[in-house]
Amino acid sequence: MPIIDVIESVYQQLLVALGPEGLSRSDEARKAYGHDETEDLCFQPSVVARPASTGQVSAVVRICAEHNLPITPIGGRTGLSGGALSVHGGVALALDRMNAIEHIDEQNLQVTVQPGVITQVLQEAVAAKGLYYPPDPSSRGSCTLGGNIAENAGGPRAVKYGVTRDFVLNLEVVLPNGEVIWTGANTLKNATGYDLTRLLVGSEGTLGIITKAVLRLAPLPKENRLMLVPFASAEKACEAVSATFRAGVTPSAMEFIERDAIVWTMQHTEGLPAQLSSEPGAYMLIEVDGDHADAIMRECEAIVTVMEKHEAGEVLFAESSAEKDALWRMRRSVPVSVKAHSVYKEEDTVVPRYELPRLLKGVKEIGARYGFSSVCYGHAGDGNLHVNIIKGDLSDAFWEHELPKAIREIFALTVSLGGTLSGEHGIGLVQRPYMDIAFNAAQLNVMRAIKQAFDPQGIMNPGKVLP
Repeated sequence: MPIIDVIESVYQQLLVALGPEGLSRSDEARKAYGHDETEDLCFQPSVVARPASTGQVSAVVRICAEHNLPITPIGGRTGLSGGALSVHGGVALALDRMNAIEHIDEQNLQVTVQPGVITQVLQEAVAAKGLYYPPDPSSRGSCTLGGNIAENAGGPRAVKYGVTRDFVLNLEVVLPNGEVIWTGANTLKNATGYDLTRLLVGSEGTLGIITKAVLRLAPLPKENRLMLVPFASAEKACEAVSATFRAGVTPSAMEFIERDAIVWTMQHTEGLPAQLSSEPGAYMLIEVDGDHADAIMRECEAIVTVMEKHEAGEVLFAESSAEKDALWRMRRSVPVSVKAHSVYKEEDTVVPRYELPRLLKGVKEIGARYGFSSVCYGHAGDGNLHVNIIKGDLSDAFWEHELPKAIREIFALTVSLGGTLSGEHGIGLVQRPYMDIAFNAAQLNVMRAIKQAFDPQGIMNPGKVLP
């Protein structure tokens, strides 16, 4: 599909549907909505549509379908796979004006939200009522629930509570022809027909536009303990992950950060814990939560025993809310600090926990052979390793032509270890050339058939996911 512009007559139709406050083709708006956090990529749409209701979304989609215009759904623009980039021009459909928390159902532990609600805003709203929404990406202060659902986002606490998909009960969706449907029911069990809800979660805006979601909540844990564990060896830190679960403990978070990530974060972030040092080869940030302090301490003691068996250094326990906040600020600052250091490519690999040391070792060996450095961190408790390949002084020619060969080797290694290409960032634009590593022709054809059934014109977020 070539780059497609929006002609004047169609612009006027969109203007009638949205009003002047909901439509823009200014250079400033097109640039702002033309990028997410993927590398340094920018693809400006022809126009930016910002609907304020499901009815307006439906009207925009019907106009685009009539004129065969590409539509790119856009959330908080924090994605790392290029999923919200308007690579074929057309209409950028930004959902940030649809940002209402419509109803918190305390009796049934559910909440109904619009897609533009910022994740942290929801978490704080339900926490005020003693409730908990666990999915918490590093960008939770700016990412939106619609984007989280489209990408099936995870975050540190997915290890205990699950990813976004595990909390979605029902979705209101505008289909590529403008029709509006609900995908499921507001119940904890549903064996009625095909599971359209789970299909739409993680579909990256290629099958429809999410305009409302009913999410499951949990009671807010009463207690938590947070510990920072140094390791001389990054591989030893990774070995300790599987051993922790085999010891019968399930932390609420288990994060891995190697030395270079810590060094860069210390350079770019203020207010970090004084105990942080650039000497360890890696750190593990481990949280345990629950309702009973004595049970939490027993789990912490079991974790410390496992860590010591894997050559950990002295364990630091956060003793106050301020210290906990500082440690989490450090972890959430890692991606920003890496980006501040250099242009980079981030690969969102995930393997079974026990294979994490082999994945890390293999990534470093591939880097040594090709001549690039990488900074690794991620949700170790899930086996989810974020591999950040640093451009630094590498030539543009190497970056464009040679590096994809190395990335293909990284993904081939990941799949050979029982893993896959993405744990939470999605495929989007930049990982789609590698889908043949994870799927054979028959599997890809099933996905193409699903796409064709939903979107026969191919207008919904074209150029994403499927090679």
